[in-house]
Amino acid sequence: MTGAFDPLEFLEDAVQIPSHEDVTDMREFLCTTLRERDVEPAVDDAGNVVASRGVGEPHLLLNTHVDTVSPHVPYEREEGVIRGRGSCDAKGPLAALLSAFLAVEPEGRVTLAVTPDEETLSTGAHALSLEFDACIVGEPTDLDVCNAAKGRFEGSLTIGGENAHAAEPHEGENAIRDAGRVLSALEGFDVDRDSHPELGAPTLTPTVIEGGSATNQVPATCRITLDRRSVPPETAEGFAEALSTRLDSHLPDVDATFRFTERETPFLEAFETPVDEPIVEALLEAGAGTVRPFTAATEASYFATEAPTVVFGPGVLADETGAVAHGDREYVRTDRVERAASILETAVESLVG
Repeated sequence: MTGAFDPLEFLEDAVQIPSHEDVTDMREFLCTTLRERDVEPAVDDAGNVVASRGVGEPHLLLNTHVDTVSPHVPYEREEGVIRGRGSCDAKGPLAALLSAFLAVEPEGRVTLAVTPDEETLSTGAHALSLEFDACIVGEPTDLDVCNAAKGRFEGSLTIGGENAHAAEPHEGENAIRDAGRVLSALEGFDVDRDSHPELGAPTLTPTVIEGGSATNQVPATCRITLDRRSVPPETAEGFAEALSTRLDSHLPDVDATFRFTERETPFLEAFETPVDEPIVEALLEAGAGTVRPFTAATEASYFATEAPTVVFGPGVLADETGAVAHGDREYVRTDRVERAASILETAVESLVG
C-alpha cells in the first residue's frame, strides 16, 4: 500500500490522461490507484469500474464518470487552479469521491461505481445493477447539494400530406403548411402546467425542421425535431401521451405522429430528492453549500429511480466569464477539490461509518 491518498496529486495525473475518445488509459489509472490501496476493483462488460468497502448496511453509492467531451484540453497548473479537460467535469469530483471512499472505514457499505460514457449514451450507468440506499453523483456543483434536475427527451413529429404540383396546390396536402399549424398548437402545450418550485417551468423547443424534396412540388412529409426539458413528475411516456392528446384535440385533421429518437439507453428523466432525506442533511451538516437544482443532464436520474440521489462536487459549469465545463478554459480550484473531499469524507462517515 502506498502513502495517504492525495486528491490533487491524483487529479493532476488524471487531467493529463486524454479520455475524450477512449477511456481505457484513464480507467486503468483509476484501477491501479485502487489496487495500490488494497482495494480490488471490477470492470464489468459495460466498462464500469466498481469497487466496494464494507459489507453491512446501509449501502451508499458514489458515482461519477471518467469520459470527457472533445477536444482534449492540455493540463496546466498555476497557483490555486488546475486547468485542462476533465478538471471539473468530472475528474475533480472523481478525485474528491475517491478520497472519501478510501478514507472511511465503513460499518455499512460504500461502493464506488465509475461509468465510461456519461457524455454520450450512458450505457455504463444503464448496465449497472446495484441495490443501494442512497447515492451521491459527482459533478461540478461548486459544493452545493443538487437534489433535483430536469429531464431531457428528444423525438420527432412527422406530419403527413400528399404530393401535388405546386401550380395546383389544392390537389395535394401541404405537410409544411400543416407543420406551421402544429407549431402554433405546441406554443400553448405547457400553459396549464404548474412550474416546479425549484426547477421552474418545463420547456418544449422545436430545434430542427425538414420537409419537401422539390421546389415545384407540394411536400408530402415534414419532420420537426423536438427537445423536451421536463420537470417532476412528468415521465417520457407521460410527455408523449400528453403531446398526442393535444394534437388530436387541437388538430384532428392533421396527420402528425410523434416518435422518440432511437437510442440504446433510456432518456434522462427528471428527478427530485426531498430536502429532508439523510443524504441531503449529511452533506449540509458536513459543510456543503445550499440545496438547489442541477442545471445540466446527468446520470443521477438513473440512480434516483432506485434511491434518494444528489449531485455534488467541486468546480462550476460556468462562471462570470462564460462556459467552464466543456469549454476550452475548463478549470477547477484546488481548494474546492480539497474542501469537497473533506465534506464527502465527513458525510460518508456519518452515513455508513
